[in-house]
Amino acid sequence: MAEVAVSERAGKPAEASMLVDIGRLVDAYYDIHPDPDVPSQAVAFGTSGHRGSSLDGSFNEDHILATSEAICRYRKSKGITGPLFIGKDSHALSDPATRTALEVLVANGVSVLVDSADGLTPTPSISHAILTYNRDRTDGLADGIVVTPSHNPPEDGGFKYNPPNGGPADTDVTGAIQTDANELLRAGLKGVARVPFERAVASVGRYDFTGIYVADLANVLDMESIRAAGLKLGVDPLGGASVGYWAAIRDRYGLDLTVTNEVVDPQFGFMTVDWDGRIRMDPSSPYAMARLVALKDRFDVAFANDTDADRHGIVAGSAGLMNPNHFLSAAVAYLYRHRDWRPEVAIGKTLVSTSMLDRVAEELGRKLLDVPVGFKWFVAGLVDGSLGFGGEESAGASFLRRDGTVWTTDKDGLIACLIAAELTAKTGRNPAVAYEALTARFGTPAYRRIDAPATREQKAILAKLSAAQIRASTLAGEPIVAVVTRAPGNDAPIGGVKVVTDHGWFAARPSGTEDVYKVYAESFLGEEHLARIIEEAQAVVAQALAAAG
Repeated sequence: MAEVAVSERAGKPAEASMLVDIGRLVDAYYDIHPDPDVPSQAVAFGTSGHRGSSLDGSFNEDHILATSEAICRYRKSKGITGPLFIGKDSHALSDPATRTALEVLVANGVSVLVDSADGLTPTPSISHAILTYNRDRTDGLADGIVVTPSHNPPEDGGFKYNPPNGGPADTDVTGAIQTDANELLRAGLKGVARVPFERAVASVGRYDFTGIYVADLANVLDMESIRAAGLKLGVDPLGGASVGYWAAIRDRYGLDLTVTNEVVDPQFGFMTVDWDGRIRMDPSSPYAMARLVALKDRFDVAFANDTDADRHGIVAGSAGLMNPNHFLSAAVAYLYRHRDWRPEVAIGKTLVSTSMLDRVAEELGRKLLDVPVGFKWFVAGLVDGSLGFGGEESAGASFLRRDGTVWTTDKDGLIACLIAAELTAKTGRNPAVAYEALTARFGTPAYRRIDAPATREQKAILAKLSAAQIRASTLAGEPIVAVVTRAPGNDAPIGGVKVVTDHGWFAARPSGTEDVYKVYAESFLGEEHLARIIEEAQAVVAQALAAAG
């Protein structure tokens, strides 16, 4: 297994030849009719919703008609009768998909609330709106739809559903919606209710997503301390849905905050390209973040969000762009010392996130909830306040309000950025320096994730591996102390395997979207030890696949 080569274009400005033809993209949305019996063209509605491109028949009007109708039927089956909040990001396919959805939702009698300024709406703002509406209600509950493919390339579209708990829909929900949607596609969309867009848009209600979300931020963050510290802050929305939010935050709270790029362009031609030479709005990528990193010396702290603002990237002064694992560790160590949360409030992490969080949790005397990959696993704990923080190694996190009650149950890249500012304001050191203090106490972990080719059959085997199929007794010179196929925090299957020693670990799991499997690895003994872990991890996985195949 070799690491994928980085493109010579990585980190450089996008060239004109890379830019998608928006007219062609939108025409294809309406003109191409997918065949649901072709796997790549069927609705695949996971916890991040349905994603694809109109150009290859994987994200077209038929998909959205069928999926919107399926969501309406799901709502009816569960007695969900409150309003449905809908928002979109700045991808070119988000606007036509939103128009299509409104035609179906209104035809089904759903009370729909859209942005009062017809603007862009981040994923966390939808989650916040759902939870705000549902607070103290037991019936007539609200839910929501976010039209976004997250940080995916400009030619992609995405469509996801958040049920009344405000978080990513679980597999029982997404499975029902997916099945129903594909049946509707096979039936030629017979049974899909629809009204003309002009009638639909005249029937929707309006909601001030930006104003309500921004006004409530003082209940989750110490905004006054950030203002009083006089920090110079910078933010790059990467052309996404947070662009209007950051200006509103600056103005409401009197921050010295500069939006370094206010351009909203569905071609995303202002981006520097990602590791593979493609345009991708990933705030955790040093290549996609090259423009903001180049400005690092202008700001005490700078940050960015992806296009639906559920992810964050933190640029900590001269240290540059922080590794997401490093920032999550510093943020957790800060939050649990600066919030008056109950002693039993736990820390949540996905089991492929850094073990530095395990050490921080132990020092804080807090329970650690180690769960499979997927933010959905944090939803219940955030709702009932038993989980103060939930974070993923892929730069997604949310946490409780200052009073210990729920803020959002989907990832919130805006509050993740602002906690970096609060940490700096209250402690006088930026998150990178705070992380260095953790390494002085616990050691400096080396962490890496690589992808390897895998067939569908191999991915299926890997997803169902048992501990007994791992025959190795040592890893990189250390005895193996645990082989994990179910998450310690909730006993849910992890869809792969994690092998642990005293000073390192690796996890292998199949990709849900590509013909690869992912290997995550970490060592507290340095890069050389990490390289040995990765090398031996490949052999362990290959042996298990061969034995099972």
